[in-house]
Amino acid sequence: MARIDVVMPQMGESIAEGTLSRWLKKAGDPVKRDEPIFEISTDKVDAEIPAPGAGVLTEILVQEGETVAVQTVVGRIETEAGAGAAALAAAPAAAPPAPPAPAPPSPTRAPAPAPTAARREPAPARSEPALAPAAQAQPPAPVGNGAVETAEERLQRKSTPLVRKMAAEHNIDLSAIPGTGVSGRVTKHDVLNYLEAPPAPSLQPPSAPAPARGPAAAAAPAPGPSASGSAEPWPGDRVEPWSRIRKLTADHMVMSRRVSPHVNTIFEIDYTRVAQVRARKKEEFAARGVNLTYLAFIAKAVGDNLRKHAGINAAVGADATVLRRDINLGIAVALDWGLIVPVVRHADELSLMGLARAINDLGERARTKKLSPDEVQRGTFTITNPGVFGSLIGTPIINQPQVAILCVGSITKQPTVLTLDGTDTIGIRLMGMLSLAFDHRVVDGADADRFMADVKRTLEGFTEDAA
Repeated sequence: MARIDVVMPQMGESIAEGTLSRWLKKAGDPVKRDEPIFEISTDKVDAEIPAPGAGVLTEILVQEGETVAVQTVVGRIETEAGAGAAALAAAPAAAPPAPPAPAPPSPTRAPAPAPTAARREPAPARSEPALAPAAQAQPPAPVGNGAVETAEERLQRKSTPLVRKMAAEHNIDLSAIPGTGVSGRVTKHDVLNYLEAPPAPSLQPPSAPAPARGPAAAAAPAPGPSASGSAEPWPGDRVEPWSRIRKLTADHMVMSRRVSPHVNTIFEIDYTRVAQVRARKKEEFAARGVNLTYLAFIAKAVGDNLRKHAGINAAVGADATVLRRDINLGIAVALDWGLIVPVVRHADELSLMGLARAINDLGERARTKKLSPDEVQRGTFTITNPGVFGSLIGTPIINQPQVAILCVGSITKQPTVLTLDGTDTIGIRLMGMLSLAFDHRVVDGADADRFMADVKRTLEGFTEDAA
């Protein structure tokens, strides 16, 4: 009898855990290889995960709504048909697995300070995060080469570089934050919640006096909105709880605004030449099943020019700029339930036909939840297109850990001053705006404007040979 483990897949760059949103099969159901078996949900993608093999789903180890580490076994498939029926018959009598027994406390370990105590007495500014007494008292842990792992190294192992960077910028002692991730890992959401939580009173006695009663208490004003901006519903309001994708997107956007100093530069583009090439090529593309849009031309111009402006196709490391080798364009797609950014890999190597086909395909599969987790990660630059809804232009938030994002405004016919043979005249041209939001820590205004000037030049002089 062969058994196949069904695991939580890696869902994105630097993501260590995922949420199982829905099982598409139940225990005892037969499954085929590559048949969708459960759904995952993250801030980047809602995706159906296929079965790694054929057989019968005998065990469901992770329930709907649970968040677990990547590579965690969430279920098991038996390859023999009889195994499924046996497992299903035994399922009602099976007791849930007992939780692991807590480890006995170490006699040398000092008690860890409560989060409120850490909030009352923040750690002083210093070049390296201080270790809490509990972390200092822990004995060194052995590592692979026979050496020992210090408490500080253990703390770094339980947090990502992004989390440590956020902690350093806000002078936060990571050991004072309770980690909700796998094995006590401190996640970016833990840091954001720690920052947004109101500080505890600095001199609160152990036993607070009883709350006031009577007229004085009745006259006290009602509390206002919290520091996080939450509001109380009024009578008649409808409250719609956030989905996981909405909540994680919100956290990601708040983090991006907090981490990156956003600067915007806006260029006006004459798309008349692009429109002429598009009119001649559109029928040819349609015959091959590809819808040729203005976005494909813009993606082509961006991909061709990012190679010349490596600082725009970059990310921020630890006191360093990471210049990406690959040019992978994220194309934002608006969905009824949120926003998703599938990625066109190696966009600079694709023709106009290849880019148009990739954009059409990714957009359609994003709307039908057919994207794989791999198709929404490793983006190096993002394009968002609110112009399709009529927006003149926008100033978007950078998609971390990238350093820039391009916004495409609506493209419309406008009267424009033209100079012909030294004489100014007014003509009707197809015009639109492009806005670049960039991280001013690593991208200077002059560099951003040079990149945008080259994109403008490429679009306004687009030739059929470039297609």
